[in-house]
Amino acid sequence: MKKIYMDYSATTPMREEVLEAMLPYLRERYGNPSSLHLFGRETRKALDEAREKVAAGLGVTPEEIIFTSGGTEANNLAIMGVARGISSGKNHIITSAVEHHAALDTVKFLGERGYKITILPVDEYGIVSPQQVKDAITDQTILVSIMTANNEVGSILPFEEIGRICREKGVYYHTDAVQAIGHIPFNLHEQPVDLLSLSAHKFYGPKGVGALYIRRKTRVKQILFGGGQERKLRPGTENLSAIVGLGRAMELAVAHIPEKIEKLSRLRDRLIQGLLQIEDVRLNGHPEKRLPGNVNVSIFFVEGESLLLDLDLKGIAVSSGSACTSGSLDPSHVLLAMGLDPQIAQGSLRFSLGAENTIEEIDYTLEAVQETVQKLRAMSPFIRNIC
Repeated sequence: MKKIYMDYSATTPMREEVLEAMLPYLRERYGNPSSLHLFGRETRKALDEAREKVAAGLGVTPEEIIFTSGGTEANNLAIMGVARGISSGKNHIITSAVEHHAALDTVKFLGERGYKITILPVDEYGIVSPQQVKDAITDQTILVSIMTANNEVGSILPFEEIGRICREKGVYYHTDAVQAIGHIPFNLHEQPVDLLSLSAHKFYGPKGVGALYIRRKTRVKQILFGGGQERKLRPGTENLSAIVGLGRAMELAVAHIPEKIEKLSRLRDRLIQGLLQIEDVRLNGHPEKRLPGNVNVSIFFVEGESLLLDLDLKGIAVSSGSACTSGSLDPSHVLLAMGLDPQIAQGSLRFSLGAENTIEEIDYTLEAVQETVQKLRAMSPFIRNIC
């Protein structure tokens, strides 16, 4: 049976070069980077080099990079850290309805504790208007947290324009770039972003490690308590082997981005064209301003879970939304925010492409989807109810 992986937005396979970089720090180089002896100095050097690689990939200085356990912790530290760091009495936070739960639920948590929150709606493509952001900012606003690219439908949001508005208004801007790093170009030296979250396993690095970029002079306080690691913003002994892997993965991810975009966009567009030839299929997300490897479609009159399981039997791995909410039977909050009917949202699939996918795999997948849709619709109660 074929084994075709099309769930790169959930996680990516770790590159061999990344594993090779990590292995010495899983074996013989085991010192604590905070120790002053030879073993500690050796691993401290590796920690510093990894920080330099991540910083170089973003166009920032190493001192602006804080290592975390992944994108979720980075989002929590950015949002709650700013909330704790602002002592002026201001307490208004703005986000959007399509954020990853790691950001959206953190904002809601603060709302339950007295903070004023604004959750902005999105258009039919899942995009927030910069004008909406501008209109929502008040003299009490301390932070705008709006993602770079959506993890479910792949739409790329106008994060630079939103950042410029925040800069003009004197408001901090955080962007969840977990799905975007390594897939579209970044240079935070020029882009108006104050805080940015990333996670290594989305660009062929190890799971369980990420980073938060914090622009100099941004007021952030810790949300965990312990030692003095990571400028006291993220205490705890560093996960050194994973951090080394993150550094190497970032180094590889930012190399040759235009060529990667060209390849994945070509495969993505072939998949979209083929899927839209099936009757009653809708493309979700912006038709042009989208991540090069993301295809999200709603297939009417069938359930996404049934589609996913049938494709899995054919050796094709896809998802019905964010991997972080895969255990939920509720329709995607992203698709609902975009105005989709709950029943249509339930029939949605996300195909996310990566380095190993080929044209032959795209064509096999299209045949498999066509066959599966025909079979499921033939026994669908939705079809019978409409006829």
